[in-house]
Amino acid sequence: MDLSRHLRYFLVVAEELHFGRAAELLGIAQPPLSQSIQRLERELGVELFDRSRRQVGLTAAGRLLRDEARALLAAEGRLRGLMRSVRDGRLGTLRAGVPPETPAPVLQALLQHVDRRLAGLDVDLRELTTAEQVRLLGEGHLDVGLVHHPVDAPGLRFGPTAGVRLGVVLPRGSPLAATGELALAALAGNDLILPPRAAAPGWHDHVLEVCRRHGFSPRTIRPARNPGFLLGLVLAGQGVAFEPEDAVRREPRVAWRPIAGHPLRRTITAAWPAPSPHPAAERFAQIAAETLDDAAPVPMAVPAADAARPWSVVFGQ
Repeated sequence: MDLSRHLRYFLVVAEELHFGRAAELLGIAQPPLSQSIQRLERELGVELFDRSRRQVGLTAAGRLLRDEARALLAAEGRLRGLMRSVRDGRLGTLRAGVPPETPAPVLQALLQHVDRRLAGLDVDLRELTTAEQVRLLGEGHLDVGLVHHPVDAPGLRFGPTAGVRLGVVLPRGSPLAATGELALAALAGNDLILPPRAAAPGWHDHVLEVCRRHGFSPRTIRPARNPGFLLGLVLAGQGVAFEPEDAVRREPRVAWRPIAGHPLRRTITAAWPAPSPHPAAERFAQIAAETLDDAAPVPMAVPAADAARPWSVVFGQ
């Protein structure tokens, strides 16, 4: 039995809920399509479609198979692609997701480390929120992603975690910036600028719970997905934000102050599909954890001593 073919046929019928339209989309006659579905039902021992009414509907077994079939066919596609890469002498492409707020030096270091330790791997890096990564990993359109915890995704495997300490971001002229360390309770009366809840629901709720426990209940939550937009809101006096120090180091008009007791750490880990994982996913996860953890800060790359300096073109040496 060609299970993959029967599952592909099943998915088209499950989407259309009409055998005639499904057959037309597949480019086959309707009788062979009906026979394929009947054979799949006999093989699995369940009815997949409710044919008792004028309109075709999915049974409970059909709805369950629809989700499983998508994952299975996506895994098959990844597996075939990987085998083609092995056959052609290449490790292949790793489709990897990273959060939009990842600092440039960290991103640079991550790609350099991957290039050095996973030679021959082509990394297709995509800027995606945690929610987008979880969805694409489940659909088989992403091989590995760096997600913010907590995250609820039973179909994924997770690598080692990296912790990034967060501090308060506020205008440099704010009276709160005059102190070396801030308690969360000292932020009372301020609005809070956070990435939209849809981007990382677990993390969003965790931040608000930590604030509440420490005496800070923001008047308003202002969503900001883009780091530049977030800093713009802070500069406009629209609220305070929680970010790593590296994320704001290049903006002299804002101040970063540590939080007393360090109650907020952004926990990041690599995640990949449990079935048919990319062979480089686990190694990528290890490299990412070592690069992202704030126990090992990443410096900006500097030119070698004998490299041409930009000012030498104008002033000479």
